[in-house]
Amino acid sequence: MRVVIIGSGNVATHIAKALNQVNIKVSQVWSYHYENALLLAGQIDAIAIADLNQIDITADLCLIAVKDDEIANVVRELSKFKGVIAHTSGSVSLDVFENLTKNYGVFYPLQTFSKDKDVDFSNIPLCLEANNHETLAVLKEVAEQLSKKVEEINSEKRKILHLAAVFACNFTNHLYALADEVLKANQLDFDIIRPLITETANKVQNALPATVQTGPAIRNDNNTLIKHEELLIKQPEMLQIYRTLSNSIKKTR
Repeated sequence: MRVVIIGSGNVATHIAKALNQVNIKVSQVWSYHYENALLLAGQIDAIAIADLNQIDITADLCLIAVKDDEIANVVRELSKFKGVIAHTSGSVSLDVFENLTKNYGVFYPLQTFSKDKDVDFSNIPLCLEANNHETLAVLKEVAEQLSKKVEEINSEKRKILHLAAVFACNFTNHLYALADEVLKANQLDFDIIRPLITETANKVQNALPATVQTGPAIRNDNNTLIKHEELLIKQPEMLQIYRTLSNSIKKTR
C-alpha cells in the first residue's frame, strides 16, 4: 500500500511516522510550505512535492491533514486521484467530499499532538467514516495496523467528540496557561503544580469527573471564593473565567 500525506503539521507528522513504523509506505508529502514537506519526507524516506499536480494519482490512499478551512480547497485539487481520499479532522463533515471525488472518508485520531512529543499510536482511538463499504475496508486495513482502538463514528457523533475534546484538552490546557500566569506574577514556578495536574488526570482514568471534583466551589467555601476573586480584581477577563467555572461547578453539587 502507498499513502500520500497532505500536510506537514502535528497530525500529519505523527500519522506519517506511525505509518512508517508499521511499514506502510508513505510515498509523498505535500505542504503549503515546501521546506516543511521536505523536513517530514526526510524523516520517513518519502518524496516531498511542491505542487498538488505532482501527486501520485495511483497511490492507494491520500490522507489530508491540513486546517479545517482548507480541506475543501485541497479536495478540489485532487479530482484525478484514483484511490481513497480521507481527511483527519474531528469537526469537518464527510459531506465536504461530495461530488468532488468517488471514494472518500474520515480518518480521525482522537488525540492531541505536538511534533516533538512522541505518542503511543496503538492507544489512540481512530474514528472512521466512509461513503461506501469498500472505502471503509481500506481505512480499516490501515487503522487496525496503527491502533487497538478503531471505531466507526459518523459525522454528527464525531462533531460531538471533537467538542468534548476541546473542553477536555484545549480548554484545560489554556487553564494551565492561566495558572502559569498567576504563578509567574507572584514569582512561583509552574513545576510546583505539576504533581497536582498529574493526580487530577489520573483520577479520571478510573472515575467520572463529577465524582472526583474538589475545590472551594464544590464545597461552597464562599469566603475562599471571595478571596480568590479579590486577587483577580485587576484581571477582569480571568476573574470572569473564575466566576463562570466556579458557578458551573456549584451547579453539580
